[in-house]
Amino acid sequence: MRLVVDLNRCQGYAQCAFLAPDVFAMHGEESLLYNPHADETQREQVLRAATACPVQAILVDDLGDASGEGVGREGLSGVR
Repeated sequence: MRLVVDLNRCQGYAQCAFLAPDVFAMHGEESLLYNPHADETQREQVLRAATACPVQAILVDDLGDASGEGVGREGLSGVR
């Protein structure tokens, strides 16, 4: 699973950080950090976070590959 947060759209409501704290974290009051390659075990929380985002800034790309092969899974993205 791969996810992208449109940081131009994100307003820092932090609903995602409450619903999927292992994937999303607030850095300060407005900056969001996230793991763009969240583990498949976190799918349910990530989907809830994407659904709860008031500005629909979270895009989840279901690659149809539950193994998570291919792209590196480490690191955080998303400081604005």
